[in-house]
Amino acid sequence: MTKDQFAALHRADHPLVLFNVWDAGSAKAVADAGATAIATGSLSLAGAQGFDDGEAMPFDALLRAVRQIVAAVDLPVTVDFETGYAQCLEDLSTNAAALREAGALGCNFEDQVLGGQELRDAAEQAERIAIVAGAGLFVNARTDMFLAPLMAGENPNRAELVTGAIKRGAVYKDAGASSFFIPGLSDIDMIAQICAGVDLPVNVMRLPGMPSNVELGAIGVARISYGPAPWREAMDALGEAARELYR
Repeated sequence: MTKDQFAALHRADHPLVLFNVWDAGSAKAVADAGATAIATGSLSLAGAQGFDDGEAMPFDALLRAVRQIVAAVDLPVTVDFETGYAQCLEDLSTNAAALREAGALGCNFEDQVLGGQELRDAAEQAERIAIVAGAGLFVNARTDMFLAPLMAGENPNRAELVTGAIKRGAVYKDAGASSFFIPGLSDIDMIAQICAGVDLPVNVMRLPGMPSNVELGAIGVARISYGPAPWREAMDALGEAARELYR
């Protein structure tokens, strides 16, 4: 599948639903269930290999897992690239090319500064997006504008954050992003504002209390991710089954 064909899957009238996977086996299970694309989640993939989230998993191990996933399914694969496993632009370019060579068609690429809640300057992040897109990847440009306050226990559904996100969406589009990811935002009216204000397919992450996928599509959402929830649910089920066995 080409980037253009993958882009065509991002439709508000029938959103692309990504039930995020963590290895070749989970990718095959999701593909066999009827998925049209496969997406990894950074926390899930790292956790399945015994690492913490936040690029604690070595990049070589990530590439190895990606190759295994790509070999297991006949579907486009998009990978959570986090901040690119690189600080300098040269290393970022090398890593993006390696990810594409491993078989990934797309990637999530976030604008937070690794290890904190600070966001990169939008112009700096745009330069980084251009490099990743230049490697041939469909860039799902993620802003952590909403996720950072959510993780800090604050309310992410705030009007000033929506305004800031719309501005970043425009900058990221001009840099070569193919879609815009706004994890952490759950207010349906605010999501609708971003869908209307950003000239890119909008990706949300499913959170408790959000409306159905059909309702999200009706307000303009073109891509819906499940993030670490599938992995957590699978590990909880595994742990409970083991506890029953060993009681």
